[in-house]
Amino acid sequence: MILLDPKNLTRPYPDARSAEIMRRTVDFFESKGKRRLLADYYDRPWYSDFLEFVGKERIFASMCTPAGEGAPDARWDTWRICEFAEILGFYGLQYWYTWQVSVLGLGPIWMTGNAALRRKASRALEDGGIFAFGLSEKDHGADIYSSDMVLTRDGDGWKANGRKYYIGNGNEAAIVSTFGRFEDDDEYVFFAADPKHPSYHLVQNVVASQNYVSEFELRDYPVREEDILHRGRAAWDAALNTVNIGKYNLGWASIGICTHALYEAITHAHNRRLYGMRVTDMSHVRRMFVEAHARLVAMKLFALRAADYMRSASSEDRRYLLYNPMVKMKVTTQGERVIDLLWDAIAAKGFEKDGYFGQAAVDIRALPKLEGTVHVNIALIAKFMPNFFFDPAEYPEIGRQDQEANDDFLFRQGSARGLGQIRFHDYRRAFEGVDLPNVKLFAEQAEAFRKLLQEAPPGPDQMKDVDFLLAGGEIFALVVYAQLILENAPRYELDADLLDQIFEFLVRDVAEHALQLANQPGSSEVQVARCHEMLRKPIHDAARYERVWKQHVETLDGAYAMNP
Repeated sequence: MILLDPKNLTRPYPDARSAEIMRRTVDFFESKGKRRLLADYYDRPWYSDFLEFVGKERIFASMCTPAGEGAPDARWDTWRICEFAEILGFYGLQYWYTWQVSVLGLGPIWMTGNAALRRKASRALEDGGIFAFGLSEKDHGADIYSSDMVLTRDGDGWKANGRKYYIGNGNEAAIVSTFGRFEDDDEYVFFAADPKHPSYHLVQNVVASQNYVSEFELRDYPVREEDILHRGRAAWDAALNTVNIGKYNLGWASIGICTHALYEAITHAHNRRLYGMRVTDMSHVRRMFVEAHARLVAMKLFALRAADYMRSASSEDRRYLLYNPMVKMKVTTQGERVIDLLWDAIAAKGFEKDGYFGQAAVDIRALPKLEGTVHVNIALIAKFMPNFFFDPAEYPEIGRQDQEANDDFLFRQGSARGLGQIRFHDYRRAFEGVDLPNVKLFAEQAEAFRKLLQEAPPGPDQMKDVDFLLAGGEIFALVVYAQLILENAPRYELDADLLDQIFEFLVRDVAEHALQLANQPGSSEVQVARCHEMLRKPIHDAARYERVWKQHVETLDGAYAMNP
């Protein structure tokens, strides 16, 4: 089964330490139990028990320290990071969050040439430390062009003054990697700040949750040369390249949340009787569960395949810069669709305080809005469309990247420029030889979109129209999404019924966005005509649908329940 079952962890690892980390993390939460987990969620205490656990077990030290920077079992391994992020999301977004913002805070540190600060970070991880990424500001958000954190020359060093806002772990971080600019020449800078310093002032927690999402102020905070992580263009690149690493993890939090919610929802609905029948015998409820399951499996297949491209990336192969924001943007928004479908199926049950679902319904909304909103990420991936559709390149086949290895390239990505020059392998190859009706329909829709771009590409005014860009970008995203799902389906032995069920909703989604694109005020006649070619009705096979229900969805009834 491709879905995570914490009580039956079967994912293979090449080393015992990785399996041990997953098992002990699950054991921590299952020993804590559902009642305590939910009580903490609603009472909002700082999760010191979790941080004590990961410190004692050296989990962050093993997972978040690149090879060669710490103990022999330490490496930055995206393969095992996937499941770790999924497990944390499965039990609570708050636990995932403190780890995620540590990942972000560590990014500029592992990218720096300042060996002393790297050693300091490694020691802090071994001591159970967490980290923070001091980038965003209240008035500018993550607009790093406009930073008001200013370093003024003071003797051999500088004094830093300014506020940062929405900074996770800003209350307890061992190091806060802080972005700012030098006053004398406006050059960008990343420097290491210490929350325990008297010139570091913690203002507030800006959210009402267990997370501490801080606002902090530096008042004449002394910065020495040895505190500098990056300056100039290197600071800019470190900011963007760190987000490249961190944004991927948001999709895995969504996958974890949705998986737990699905187990709880199907077990409730399948054992509840209304009007003399099981709730899941109602046709609309069954449809919701089948679609929710199909969307969730698709999320995981795509995110796993994106990891393969991240782990095999190099300066000559930067395809991950398309797939990575897709995990952040597409997988997280699909997570919202999954929760909405499940919530419609279980209705008022989803509000109850003694179930996980009420937590999931709230937390799933956060993920599309972190590390760049959906429209920001669609604007990013739109830069890849010309090369993706019209200038494919040849690359060696990338297999499943589950080897025991450090992902070195993630911390030496180089310049964040040149996205428009990145080339991709021909997406159409993924569709070849797949003899499934909805896959074939989708391929026809993708070809109609390619012809739209060829015959009537968006003009300058349309590219400035965010609504137009979003509608077209969503179709492009679906083509990429479908491609990687098809590439990964045989690697995970996905049966043909479930794959065609996935493409049933993908065909419908393309038609939905094609209609939106056609209805844009600025759409041309040629563009509208091509959009009409994408308005295809998926092929529904009742026998296939029933098999998917029986073999993949109904079997989840009672398959997992958290320890009380």
